[in-house]
Amino acid sequence: MRDVEASERMCIVTRRRDAPEAMIRFVRAPDGVLTPDIRERLPGRGAWVTARADLVAEALKKRAFARQLKAEVSASPTLPQDVDRLLEADCLQSLALANKAGAVTTGFGKVCDALEKRAVAALLEARDGSAEGRRKLAQAARRAAAATERDAEPPATIALFDSSQLDLALGRTNVIHAALAPGGPTQAFLTRCRRLSAYRGENARNQAEESGGDDANTVGPTADANEPAQPEDRKLDE
Repeated sequence: MRDVEASERMCIVTRRRDAPEAMIRFVRAPDGVLTPDIRERLPGRGAWVTARADLVAEALKKRAFARQLKAEVSASPTLPQDVDRLLEADCLQSLALANKAGAVTTGFGKVCDALEKRAVAALLEARDGSAEGRRKLAQAARRAAAATERDAEPPATIALFDSSQLDLALGRTNVIHAALAPGGPTQAFLTRCRRLSAYRGENARNQAEESGGDDANTVGPTADANEPAQPEDRKLDE
């Protein structure tokens, strides 16, 4: 129990303790600028905030950073948005590393094949992909889970990024659907995605009307069913 407590950090806003991966660390740079330490590597005294944009904004408003760091700090008024961009970039870099490790499969057909082989730890869906494609892939994931000998849940679905962002991270074009194989690189990516989703205040247990069922395993916002459908990544299936 003491080991767990020793590894936890206290939020300077809520005063609650949590694991470091559920929080954001901030340090004072030598020039006095308050700097988000997303990867917890920067030297110096740290100030920890639960990974939520509203709490970062509250800490900024109440000058909690200066009190915790015991020094005056210069902080950008756009700090909550700056942290969001850093967390997003961290996720996409982690995805790129997973891809280099051979853990990523792209294309609707290939993803369905991977699901049938039970070789998928997580699904990746572009936010601007079509609702129909998401429905079909969710059905394929449920069928694959139901076909297992044990009572398995469908893999987590990540819906935090646009197709253009996935294109850049994976070095491919028109990526709408992707699957991530089990392993360390995938788990590292999922940990970062959950922190980003929590930071944005997005409920990962939304009801997805367009999928006709409970989308409790989705990390990120579910798309509006009224949004125009986008072309699927057919080129990647060829």
